[in-house]
Amino acid sequence: MVTRPLQELRPHAVSRKRLERMRQILSVLHTEQSVSLEALVVRLGSSKATLRRDLAELDEQGLLVRTHGGARANESSAEIPARLRDSQARDAKILIARTAAQMIPTGPHALAVNGGTTTHDVLRALHYRTGLTVITNALTIAADCAANPRFNVIMTGGKVRSSSLEAVGPLAEATFRSMNIGTAVLGTDGISAERGVTTHDDTEARTNNAMVNAAKRVIVVADGSKVGEVTLAKMADLTQIDDLVTDPSADPTALDQIAQAGVRIHVVSYKNSIGS
Repeated sequence: MVTRPLQELRPHAVSRKRLERMRQILSVLHTEQSVSLEALVVRLGSSKATLRRDLAELDEQGLLVRTHGGARANESSAEIPARLRDSQARDAKILIARTAAQMIPTGPHALAVNGGTTTHDVLRALHYRTGLTVITNALTIAADCAANPRFNVIMTGGKVRSSSLEAVGPLAEATFRSMNIGTAVLGTDGISAERGVTTHDDTEARTNNAMVNAAKRVIVVADGSKVGEVTLAKMADLTQIDDLVTDPSADPTALDQIAQAGVRIHVVSYKNSIGS
């Protein structure tokens, strides 16, 4: 099957509502491996015709496999692509990002971030800062930060993963190792007391581990759905993590276990509105 680059999905899915619907479809397949069209109609409240178009688009992108009467997970696409993650736990991620941004020291500082919607939001919250050097392997973050004249931006080399739009591999790792990083802000697919900080791709994990090893302080930003979760590859042990910023939906038992490992826990409050 010939697939178009993931970037081309956006013109066909300009509606945020459609992006959220596609993300929900992939999320269902991530946990259940297969789903019928009838089940999707019940879950998402959309018509069969609408969902058939979504499934056809996602199948064309190689993100799932259409079946007679539904779809099944594509084994090579275990993670939800970056372009479909933006609306997932959106309010919580913005609050998490704002809290993490307040933890970045003032004055000249070297800040490293990996890819992800929450780490991207951290930098958006820091848009007013001067003297900040941003080191990243994420293409979308580098492009956004480069447009801010206040930031000094360093982009790593490496092979770009289509699902996360992150540069990974020896070139990216060498860039991080050559830097004296004050703070690393690490997005993750899972964090637990048993397995540390994890992600879906082993190459991406090694690259992010190089960032962690080069940093004096490491802050993990993760919405509550990631707390207590374990995915394929370890990015860092909890002994390498200084702070975890999450939201009230996180499992309290998992948070207690992570805290017992020496990680400072920061749970954001929903009392203040996002618009404030």
